[in-house]
Amino acid sequence: MTKATKLSRRSVLKGGAATAAFAAGTTLGAPMIWAQNIKDITLRQFGTGVSNLNDVADKVKEDLGFTLEMTALDTDSVTQRAATQPNSFDIADIEYFICKKVWAAGNLQAMDTSKIKNYDKIVGIFRNGLLTPGSTIAQGTAPHTVGFTSGPDGTDFVQEESGWMTLIPTIYNADTLGIRPDLIGRPITNWSELLNPEFKGKASILDISSIGIMDMAMVVESMGEYKYPDKGNMTREEIDMTLGIFTEAKKNGQFRSFWKSFDESVNLMASGEVVIQSMWSPAITAVKSRGIECVYQPLEEGYRSWGGGIGLSKSLTGLERDAAYEYINWYLDGWVGGYLMRQGYYSAVPETSKNFMSENEWGYWFEGKAATDVITSPTGDALAQAGDVRDGGSFDDRMGSVACWNSVMDENQYMVRKWNEFIAA
Repeated sequence: MTKATKLSRRSVLKGGAATAAFAAGTTLGAPMIWAQNIKDITLRQFGTGVSNLNDVADKVKEDLGFTLEMTALDTDSVTQRAATQPNSFDIADIEYFICKKVWAAGNLQAMDTSKIKNYDKIVGIFRNGLLTPGSTIAQGTAPHTVGFTSGPDGTDFVQEESGWMTLIPTIYNADTLGIRPDLIGRPITNWSELLNPEFKGKASILDISSIGIMDMAMVVESMGEYKYPDKGNMTREEIDMTLGIFTEAKKNGQFRSFWKSFDESVNLMASGEVVIQSMWSPAITAVKSRGIECVYQPLEEGYRSWGGGIGLSKSLTGLERDAAYEYINWYLDGWVGGYLMRQGYYSAVPETSKNFMSENEWGYWFEGKAATDVITSPTGDALAQAGDVRDGGSFDDRMGSVACWNSVMDENQYMVRKWNEFIAA
């Protein structure tokens, strides 16, 4: 099916739904006044650069009629804003592990899952923690453990599907190390390679403490130095030991630098200054789109995973809140999912994304099949050729090999202090 056919079919479906809703006097629960006032609505969204994308804002304007103002910040700034500036945003696009830091502040409102039309199609990872009935839940802050609250005014977390979500899940991935195989010249199969003296001065790790220390823990276990009871909730002694190993490596000149932003990681890898580092999927995509060989390397010990979702400001009410729910439903309806999947991410409702991807794209990105034609990024840059297979294989292979989730530890303040000492060492 061509892209044009899919879009026209969507337009027909959308038009039919709008006609039926108009006849009933409502559009997805909003009053008839919706159509007249929708163009005047502006919703302010902030989050990391991973998913705060201009193309999404443009598509919202085209499909839904209102304006989405996006602000991209780094992870620490996102956390601070969500926790301390509730009147500065309408929509918080945040990672699940941040929920532990911000939910109790009361700046976000619980969301009614009965208003989410594709709720039943959301993958089990976000609902009960299980990718498949036989899955093992990984260490760290698994999204479902902070995904539900007890009711509309809940400030707690509950471990069952309560009908009230803290965040509506949107995006997630299984992260690993990025490598330059053309500059390394041999197979890389373990996390421990990050500290291999062979790569002295050409390794890098990200300078976001909550995420970086999880990468460190994967390396420490891979080296056989220590087995953590829970990498996502270390004791002070475990934090000291972990950062001690990396401080020694740092003093020995192992690291070229420590990156905070997407662009930094891309430039380090594309220039060849770094050949192995912590990396995010679209950064790999950006390097490959320049025609440079770069691999998101599957490793024997598994992946460090993360998930993000949309939260609503406590102060959001009325027509603006109706618009936000409309936006969330649109987000899970497939177009955004297809866009994100072309960057190597996963959608919370994969089956709707399939409607906005070609058979070749779906096979390559989701099913782990060899490409039958050129695979391109959302902007049209070639990422893979016919016959190529995605790094790490299928969705089930990759998300089924998650060893830990990004996390906030009980000893978070101590960890951050020790992390800053490591960066300054």
